[in-house]
Amino acid sequence: MNGHVVALCGGVGGAKLAHGLAMALPPDELSVIVNTGDDFQHLGLYICPDLDSVMYALAGVADPVRGWGRRDETWSFMAALKGLGGESWFQLGDRDLALHVERTWRLAHGATLSEVTAHLCQALGIAVRVLPMSDDPVRTRVLTVEGWLDFQQYFVHRQCQPAVRDFVFAGAESAQPPAAALAVLERPDLRAIIICPSNPFVSVEPILAVAGIRSAIQRAAAPVIAVTPIIGGKAIKGPAAKMMTELGLEVSAAAVAQRYKDLIDGFVIDPDDAPSQPPAGVRFFRTATLMSTTEDRLRLAREVLKAADILGTVA
Repeated sequence: MNGHVVALCGGVGGAKLAHGLAMALPPDELSVIVNTGDDFQHLGLYICPDLDSVMYALAGVADPVRGWGRRDETWSFMAALKGLGGESWFQLGDRDLALHVERTWRLAHGATLSEVTAHLCQALGIAVRVLPMSDDPVRTRVLTVEGWLDFQQYFVHRQCQPAVRDFVFAGAESAQPPAAALAVLERPDLRAIIICPSNPFVSVEPILAVAGIRSAIQRAAAPVIAVTPIIGGKAIKGPAAKMMTELGLEVSAAAVAQRYKDLIDGFVIDPDDAPSQPPAGVRFFRTATLMSTTEDRLRLAREVLKAADILGTVA
């Protein structure tokens, strides 16, 4: 089936499926809207962790072991910085550092984040469209038992140790999505909207908090399908399962589907998940969702597209 596909994602799991979709579709049939709630300024540089993970995955240069950053990375800068007594808790590889310098320089000279992202994608040889959720600053903050923490302080500096109680997305109430992001969600030839297997609390919900994005998804005639970030009661990468426990939620794919129930028509769960009743109006699809290899990414992307097409036919 032809038509345009929009993927919402953030982080490592989302970047893997975005890569799979890019392999499964012609470049002009895919747009990826990426979380920027994790963005922050560090050492005078503008860092966009989720955008970078997505771009590195799409460019085929992501580190396959760590799951973040660039492969074949070197760390001379960080070693020298640590030797000077500098802030070394957030790791910046030498090749990765070049991207942050280029982004910061272009932003300082008046380019928008969308424009800088388009430039970086072109330089990295990425043909699909990658869009930040907003050119305006939105910052995820985490309420913990120790008080409020900026996301990177919680996630990297504190390594997700403090128990969470809530999240806010500072600036989301006034932030606007790029015109291009709304345009792709409103395309008449829209085939599907796919919510990638990213952390629902800190990767997907910041995107949905930006004015106009949630309502555009709800208006879309195309089916909306999400992929579980939870397999067999565990998160493969990141703190999603820990967050669910601390928020008093069941750690299950079904609980994630329940959180998305007002948006989605379908939800992809793993065979390792126990049978459960889907939310009203939502159809479950079962397929292996663990993406250990490039072939896994492509296979899952094709399965998700097939499920979306089934939903589109039923509608």
